[in-house]
Amino acid sequence: MGQQKASCGHHLQRRLPAGQYEREAALHGGPRATWAGEGSSEKEDHFAEGGLHHHRHRHRIRHLHLPQGHTPEHGQRGHVPGFLVCLWSTVTFCPGATAVISLAFGRYILEPFFIQCEIPELAIKLVTAVGITVVMVLNSTSVSWSARIQIFLTFCKLTAILIIIVPGVIQLIKGQTHHFKDAFSGRDTSLMGLPLAFYYGMYAYAGWFYLNFITEEVDNPEKTIPLAICISMAIITVGYVLTNVAYFTTISAEELLQSSAVAVTFSERLLGKFSLAVPIFVALSCFGSMNGGVFAVSRLFYVASREGHLPEILSMIHVHKHTPLPAVIVLHPLTMVMLFSGDLYSLLNFLSFARWLFMGLAVAGLIYLRYKRPDMHRPFKVPLFIPALFSFTCLFMVVLSLYSDPFSTGVGFLITLTGVPAYYLFIVWDKKPKWFRRLSDRITRTLQIILEVVPEDSKEL
Repeated sequence: MGQQKASCGHHLQRRLPAGQYEREAALHGGPRATWAGEGSSEKEDHFAEGGLHHHRHRHRIRHLHLPQGHTPEHGQRGHVPGFLVCLWSTVTFCPGATAVISLAFGRYILEPFFIQCEIPELAIKLVTAVGITVVMVLNSTSVSWSARIQIFLTFCKLTAILIIIVPGVIQLIKGQTHHFKDAFSGRDTSLMGLPLAFYYGMYAYAGWFYLNFITEEVDNPEKTIPLAICISMAIITVGYVLTNVAYFTTISAEELLQSSAVAVTFSERLLGKFSLAVPIFVALSCFGSMNGGVFAVSRLFYVASREGHLPEILSMIHVHKHTPLPAVIVLHPLTMVMLFSGDLYSLLNFLSFARWLFMGLAVAGLIYLRYKRPDMHRPFKVPLFIPALFSFTCLFMVVLSLYSDPFSTGVGFLITLTGVPAYYLFIVWDKKPKWFRRLSDRITRTLQIILEVVPEDSKEL
């Protein structure tokens, strides 16, 4: 039961990124409209991806469902687009996304100690590094405790949202609506900034796809996962939209863009001394995002290894704790590199293009499989108009971003293509030198002894 509740909790653990408003500033009403639109779009994608991931009961990665990803000639090793999605997700985007949400935790946890001055960036990163390490240790130690803590932190997330929404509703009742006047009369009504605005907003909703990584951890997934989709996406869409409405009852669009911690700015104006509770609850919410993200992303490494796309050691689990210890450990240095890199947000902007391109193609794979393999086992089906609409939306935004921001899109495309040589070198090339294979086997055995891990089907478990 705890794991079922935790599955819903993953959806509720994403921060509202202030950076999105920079892309929506041209239209003052943009934030409310895009949050609502993105919530609807993400719900469609969650249903579509749910239909993909639950063709089987095992963990699946979305790259396996790219069109023609199941054809016999590719076999276990998959194809180039699938490998690129796998490599790009595990090495760059997922660790980067974990670093971003962790930075929010570091900032909000220090906010009560730096009320009258700016928080040093180094202090934020050091506290963030400690938080990441604590989460990694927790996920290496116990699956059940990770799930229990996730449930508690989900309630903290909801509490933080309510603390913001309730005063905002009271402000609306009092008639504080002057920031809503001429909401869509911005300086520039061009659609060119829309792709990045949606990329930012859909990132905030993107906790849903973590659920698909932990199918094996969920009891009765055929029933639990569709239920989690409906409940969690409805709650966060309403919650995020109302939170943005609450902000604008008190803060103007210009003030919001200047604030590094919007929830704190809002609470200081309305809640008085109680405003100190807001950064604490938001920090706990972000910690829940970190915990849920690490819990799920480590399974991504685990499955990618099991499918033959990453080193074998990452698909092994601890003999006593039954946690994917190597997969959790390898995520730690990758996240730290992202955390202390100079321009993390630009990197994520570059990779957003590839992320939504492959996501649109993967969901299109559902349509392909529906016709190519109509007899495939499907615990639940989604109407085809849902994946069709979502794929169209993703691909339309990708095409629009090619026109509106060709530099960032081109850089993201080039970063993604760097995985092509790795695919042919490590996946396709079967005739590796004997010394390389012996060295690889020796490293794997040594790590097994040190970490006390074995393959999942081992009799030692």
